[in-house]
Amino acid sequence: MRAQAVAFRFSLLVCGRTDDAEDVMQDALLKTYRYVDRIEQPSAFRAWLFRTVRNACLMKRRRRADEPARVESLDEHGSSERHRTAHEVADRGKGPDEQALNAWLGRRLREALAVLPPVDRMIVILREVEGLSTREVAAVARISEANVKTRLHRARARLRAQLGEP
Repeated sequence: MRAQAVAFRFSLLVCGRTDDAEDVMQDALLKTYRYVDRIEQPSAFRAWLFRTVRNACLMKRRRRADEPARVESLDEHGSSERHRTAHEVADRGKGPDEQALNAWLGRRLREALAVLPPVDRMIVILREVEGLSTREVAAVARISEANVKTRLHRARARLRAQLGEP
């Protein structure tokens, strides 16, 4: 189930549409099931899954001329179990004021991420949210490690500016 949640969250952020994200996630998980025995190193699985999701989103985008101008917020969807991800579940140990602050910060961060170009947004998410190494991000994005570092640095600077940090 973890791979499904990760694949959906990433596909939603890359594709930008719920229906596309669901299709991409299903395609990626089917492909994973079919070809998982070909992955020689278990540590390469996550990067391979992200690359599969990325490629499927890019193919969908090529077929669709009306790419969304912004990424849909996960908050805009109903609370159905199908759309719940790990970061949407409330921490029962936090008070209402801290939960409200965290929700506000999460919305601001998603809005700031939506302003980034799609490749930079993908790099930030893979590196900062999913915890992939620079090498793994480079493999998923199909760019050099130096380019990942440059794009990540610029994206972080844009996020800081967007969020009003010095």
